[in-house]
Amino acid sequence: MKLLGIGSRIDHPEYGKGVVTNVSSKHYWVTFLENGLETIDIDSEFEVIEGVEDEVDSVSFFDVERSLVSILQKWSDASEKVALADKWRGGKLILEPGDDLANKEMPIDTFFHKIVMVRDRIRVMEQKINSSKNLDDQEKVDLQQYITRIYGSLTTFNVLFKNKSDQFVGERSR
Repeated sequence: MKLLGIGSRIDHPEYGKGVVTNVSSKHYWVTFLENGLETIDIDSEFEVIEGVEDEVDSVSFFDVERSLVSILQKWSDASEKVALADKWRGGKLILEPGDDLANKEMPIDTFFHKIVMVRDRIRVMEQKINSSKNLDDQEKVDLQQYITRIYGSLTTFNVLFKNKSDQFVGERSR
């Protein structure tokens, strides 16, 4: 019996089609399309769709997942989990116009999510500016100063954040 390497594709009679994501002396860790991650014995019955050799123990599923999460956080605008301060949970934001028009109400959770999305998109923009090959160093510094001022303008919303580390930080006074 030849040992399959990481990246091998198999078709298991019970779990369906999947990819080997880690190998030990007794088991394959296989991520199946419809059943997620399963551990199966190396000597189980399954069909090898495409075998990969010489890739045993080179990377674990945990390492692959951690790398993928890191890449997604760095290059996408998918937001991380940011907690709303407990006192605002279940609350609502009420905008009351100065004349006799109707109030506008929305759940604070919805408003908070939008603030977090703005923050995350500013962070992505900041990363793209810093990694840009088309901007010289002075242009990057100038744009970074604008971003810092934007963060400063948004510090009003820091009261909504549960964790201080998630809050907006603008220019610090000296």
